[in-house]
Amino acid sequence: MDSGQENAVGAVAGGRRALWPRLVAPALAVGALLVALVPWSLAPEEKSTVDSDPVARLLLAVTVVLVVCHLLGALCARLGHPPVIGEILGGVALGPSGLGLAWPAARDWLFPPTVLPAVGLAAQLGLVTFVFLVGCELRVDQVRARRRALGAVVAGATGLPFVAGVALSVLADDVLGTRGPASAVFLGVALSITALPVLARILTDVDLAGTPVGTLALGCAAVGDALAWGALTVLLAATTADHGSWTTTVVLTVAFVAFVVGCVRPALDAVVRRVVSRPSSRHLLLPLLAAGALGAAAATQLIGLHPVIGAFLFGTVVPRHSGVVDRVDELLRGFTVTVLLPLFFAGVGLGVSLGAFGSSPAHWLVFVAVLVVASATKFVGAGVAAGLAGAPRGEAVCLGVLLNCRGVTELVVASIGLRFHLVDTFGFTVLVLVALLTTAATGPATRWVTSRTPGPWARRLPA
Repeated sequence: MDSGQENAVGAVAGGRRALWPRLVAPALAVGALLVALVPWSLAPEEKSTVDSDPVARLLLAVTVVLVVCHLLGALCARLGHPPVIGEILGGVALGPSGLGLAWPAARDWLFPPTVLPAVGLAAQLGLVTFVFLVGCELRVDQVRARRRALGAVVAGATGLPFVAGVALSVLADDVLGTRGPASAVFLGVALSITALPVLARILTDVDLAGTPVGTLALGCAAVGDALAWGALTVLLAATTADHGSWTTTVVLTVAFVAFVVGCVRPALDAVVRRVVSRPSSRHLLLPLLAAGALGAAAATQLIGLHPVIGAFLFGTVVPRHSGVVDRVDELLRGFTVTVLLPLFFAGVGLGVSLGAFGSSPAHWLVFVAVLVVASATKFVGAGVAAGLAGAPRGEAVCLGVLLNCRGVTELVVASIGLRFHLVDTFGFTVLVLVALLTTAATGPATRWVTSRTPGPWARRLPA
C-alpha cells in the first residue's frame, strides 16, 4: 500500500473514530437521564418536580425524541442511507415495539396520557408544514421534453401497484384489517406512493441529481404523488361523510380547490412579484406562506378531510423559480425537519406494534406478500413502461429501483388510514415496515444498477 492509500485509509478510519464519540455521547446522556429520572418518578412516596410538572414532562419527552431520532439518523447517514431512515427507526424505538418491550415503565413515564396529546398536536403541526413543502416541490416543467416517457412511467409505476394493492386487500382483508371498497382503494393508493423529498435526497447521495434519469424520476414522483393525493382526497370525502352530508362535503371540496387555484394562486403571484421588487417587505413572506398553509389545512379539516390535503394544495400554488420563495422554504424546512418531523416519527412509532404479528404465520406471510408485491409491481410497472417508451435498458431498470422509495410520504398516508379506520394496527405496522425497507434499499440498489449499466442517462445535464 502506497502512502496515498495509507493516508486515505487513515482519513476514513480517523473520520469514523471522530464520529463515534459524537454518536455515543448523546446516547449515553439520554440513557443516564432515563436511568436517573424514571425510578425517581416511579417512587410513590417521593413525587419529583419533573413528575408533577406537565410542561417539564413535555419538554423532556421532546428532548429525548429529538436526540434519539437524530442520533440514529446520523448513524444511517454514516452507513450510506438517508438520515430519515434512522429518524423513523428512532420513533419506532421509542414506541411499544422498542422501549415499550425493553423498559415498559420508562416508556409509560416518558409518554404519559398528559403528554401524548401535546406531542400529537406538535406532530400534526410538523406534518402539515412538511406536506406543504412537498407541495412546493411539485415541479414537472423540467421533463416537458419527455412527456411520453413521463406519462408511461407514471401510469406503470402507480397503476400496477394500485391494482395489486386492491387485490391484496380483497384476498387478505381479515388479516390486514382492510374491509370494504374504501379500504381496498386505500391500500392501492398506499402501495403506489413514491416519496418525492426523500427521493431527491437519494438522487444527490448517488450522484444522479440533474441527470436525465434523476430528472425523469423526480417528475414521475411528483405527478404520481399528485394523483395519489387527489385519489386520497376523493376517498376521504366519500368515506368520512354520511349519506346526508356526502354531497355537502364534495361540493365544499370542489369549491375549496377552485378557490385556491382560481383566487389564491394569482394573489400569491402578485404578492411574490411585489416582494421581489421591494426587498424591505421580504420578511413578511414567511409568515404569509406559513399562515396560508395552516389556514388551508384548517379548511380541509373543517370540511371533513385531513389537514395535510389543504397544506399540500396550498403548496402546489406557491410561485416557482423565485429565490425569495426558495429562501422561505429553506427556513421552514430547517425547523420542520429538525424539530417537528421527529415528533411525527415518534407518533408513528407509538402506533407501530410488532406484537400485532402475534404467533400466527398468516400475519408474517401477509407482510412478506405486501413487501414483495409492493416492490415488484413498482419495479416492473416503472421499468417496463419506461422501456416501452423508448428509454435505454439501464435507465428503465434504474427508474424501477428509484421509484420504490416510499419514505415519509408513505408514513403520512398510513397515518391517515389508521386515523380513519381504513386499516387496523397490523395493517398500519405493515405499511410502516414496507416504507422503511423499500426506502433503505433504494440507495444501495441504485448504486449497484448504475455501476453495472452505465450510460448517458446517468450523466449530469448541462446547466
